[in-house]
Amino acid sequence: MPVVDAHQHLYPEGVLRVLEGRRSAPFARWRDGAFTVTLAGEEPFTVDAGVHDPAFRLARMRSAGIQRALVALSSAVGVEALPSAQATPILDAWSESAAALPTGLNAWGAIPLHASTDEQVARAAAALDSGAAGICIPTNALTGGAAAIDRLGPVLHLLQQRLAPLFVHPGAVAAPGDGAAQPEWWAPATTYIADLHAAWLAFVAYGRPAHPRLQVLFAALAGLAPLHAERTAARGGPATSSTTDSGIFYDTSSYGPRAIKWVTCLVGTTQIVDGSDHPVLPLWEPDTDTPTVAAVRADNAARLLGQAWSAS
Repeated sequence: MPVVDAHQHLYPEGVLRVLEGRRSAPFARWRDGAFTVTLAGEEPFTVDAGVHDPAFRLARMRSAGIQRALVALSSAVGVEALPSAQATPILDAWSESAAALPTGLNAWGAIPLHASTDEQVARAAAALDSGAAGICIPTNALTGGAAAIDRLGPVLHLLQQRLAPLFVHPGAVAAPGDGAAQPEWWAPATTYIADLHAAWLAFVAYGRPAHPRLQVLFAALAGLAPLHAERTAARGGPATSSTTDSGIFYDTSSYGPRAIKWVTCLVGTTQIVDGSDHPVLPLWEPDTDTPTVAAVRADNAARLLGQAWSAS
């Protein structure tokens, strides 16, 4: 069974060129031999073209013992949440680049959140037909609770039918009202976590009853949301049995052995998947003495991906 990293990112040149044509965030600018991407609510970041070259990425993966990675257009950039006419050219560039990825790299597809339901379903289906492992959506597409789940219902139904997973990733952060810049770590430690909690609760409370067979992967251990299940249940929320849902998976990105152990105690070893968030963070290097490493790095990903795994 191949070792899989289910959560990486690539910024293809085609995507950056479309972002370069934008005047408002998110946009990209070529400076000093590299693209700098500016977001609405976070510090700009520079894209190292070498790190985002597929051949270089594959070589780095191989040296870390990883045979396959799933790459996403980071939802934190905010492309999916743009008005449909603005999002579409960027998502088209992503789809074109994703279709050309070499063996060993597979893409998560993406959809414009403000497009019509028919267009969303058509784009999701086209991405799956082109080899995408599943569809990635930002957390803030789910944080509206039942209404948000209902709006995305046709896409979730398609994924369930196609046995392809949904990947829930932190979304864009709004610009601060007072214009004051926060440190680079602020949003990942606050907004990202809060939105992951809300998205997880929305899915277990409303998404799971409506889509009982849908496989879902949450980035960053869902911000440790399962650890709050007892408090949620005490306040009338979903029962603590939601933590043992065999169709909900959690990637390890940004967390270490203690947090992984705590969440594993609740959700079980079969629900944890290796996800590094590379190149934002280093490739995950698990404790080789941990008996569940093989499951986390290979077996669980195969269960998550289902038909999309066996067909690629």
